[in-house]
Amino acid sequence: MIDFKKLEFWKKAHAVALRIYHVSKQFPKEEVYGLTSQMRRSAISIPSNIAEGCGRNTKPQLNNFLAIAAGSISELQYQSLVAFDL
Repeated sequence: MIDFKKLEFWKKAHAVALRIYHVSKQFPKEEVYGLTSQMRRSAISIPSNIAEGCGRNTKPQLNNFLAIAAGSISELQYQSLVAFDL
């Protein structure tokens, strides 16, 4: 088992999640169940999957959760582009 809280990339993912929550508070109220919710779920998914992968017993399981986290990074990146453009 790996202590995810010691991993630099988890710390950065955690900081991104906190920042997304802070920034999305400024989004229009009509986006509460739309883009705001989507971005928050994507952002929290990244450090959550890193943490879950670190709690698994095998390297393939860890790699699977890291791949899921990477997918959430791409998702959040696109959602951020949409938010910026809007």
